[in-house]
Amino acid sequence: MQKGPGRRGHDLDLFACVATMSNPVAVITGASAGIGEALAGVFAARGHATVLVARRQDQLEAVAQRIGSAGGPVPHVLAIDLAQPGGTDELARRLAERGLDPAILVNNAGFGLRGAAANLDRLEQLAMIDLNVRVLTDLSLRFVESLGRHRGGIINLASVASYFPGPGMAVYYATKAYVLSFTEALSRELAPVGIRVTAVCPGPVPTEFQARAGLDRRLPPLITVSTEQVAREAYEGFMRGKRVVIPGLLNKFIVTTPRLIPRALLLRLMEANQMRPARRSET
Repeated sequence: MQKGPGRRGHDLDLFACVATMSNPVAVITGASAGIGEALAGVFAARGHATVLVARRQDQLEAVAQRIGSAGGPVPHVLAIDLAQPGGTDELARRLAERGLDPAILVNNAGFGLRGAAANLDRLEQLAMIDLNVRVLTDLSLRFVESLGRHRGGIINLASVASYFPGPGMAVYYATKAYVLSFTEALSRELAPVGIRVTAVCPGPVPTEFQARAGLDRRLPPLITVSTEQVAREAYEGFMRGKRVVIPGLLNKFIVTTPRLIPRALLLRLMEANQMRPARRSET
């Protein structure tokens, strides 16, 4: 007599059934302000069900209310500190509990520190690497199955800083260089399974991120773009399957300059621009 599939087979069938019934969503981290909030608005305006993730419950709820008032689908809100141990596990668990299946993942959460690396708090710089690099990598790989099932993809927030050395913000620039490199490689690896992967590299943007670091005092108007423009170009570029999106015409030129300027001179120029009193910025 042929044996049945057993308990394990039953569990796998049940999991497959639940996954099929799950609701596809766009998960946006760092969504309580700035570029993350703008991206949430763009996705909702295009009819996507969204999940907003950040540490601050009250701000997330305010963003969700604004999106709902504008006529978009009211987002789900998950107040989670992704940088804490188990934060990404908690996100995955709470999505599963609500029957929400990531179709698109937007890794926007991150923070920066300005000042000489040797003078800044070492543990805080390691925390920056943890959020900007480890959490982004974890989430990018964790949901590959569901992203592929929905033929969706990943948007990772890099920066124009990804193209430069960063004396004065050394660790932050290095984390963004990682994000760009990782995202471009991942776009190649996941293309055969129908997953789009896009790195977005904004230049200066007047946001809470900039203001908290004191970087908004002298933002060059010719290279400054709004959060709305960044979000719009990011969404449109992602939907077209672009590997890298650089909002703003002048910023597209700026990222070519490291190939034109001797490295020693480039380092001096970057140092002169960044070395001011250290402050922290986060999204």
